[in-house]
Amino acid sequence: MPGGTDGSDRTLIFTYGTLKRGFANHSLMQALISSNDAVFLGQHRTDIKLPLVCGPHGVPFLLNLPGSGLHLIRGELYSVSTRGLRHLDDLEGITLGHYERLPIRVIPAEDDGTRGGNATAAVEAEAYYAHRSFAEEMWRRSGGVGFGEYAVDAAKKYVKREARPKDRSFLDEIRLFCSSN
Repeated sequence: MPGGTDGSDRTLIFTYGTLKRGFANHSLMQALISSNDAVFLGQHRTDIKLPLVCGPHGVPFLLNLPGSGLHLIRGELYSVSTRGLRHLDDLEGITLGHYERLPIRVIPAEDDGTRGGNATAAVEAEAYYAHRSFAEEMWRRSGGVGFGEYAVDAAKKYVKREARPKDRSFLDEIRLFCSSN
């Protein structure tokens, strides 16, 4: 399944933050499921350690800095149609430089590699990573400390878009966040 496709016109998407069940933006995933533009495939985790941090307004960012993270990241895997992908790309600000959708390898979350010595084969999917223009700064700003799963404690700090300052772009907010101590 190169490029995170599942052999049809659908793309496998690994979600790790506010799109997960029970979090602020999951309503978009529910709408995509209702319109048959997404199918929930289960809980998964990355097959390598990656940094997961929260930036301005408690927004979670997966950083494409292999070898820097301390955790295998837990999340959810979905099969998403081309139309659904456009909605997700819009939410994630792909054209604005907030995130970039890149390949990621994931395995079922319950697979610890110890069942009879046979680990489940990793699946090629795609995930929304912090844009490369600020990922390293975000990692430095976090003190090189991340977490393995976006959970309730981190979500308490999340501020919905409509409640954020209107006089600055989100990229401006990211730059301010990264430059502060």
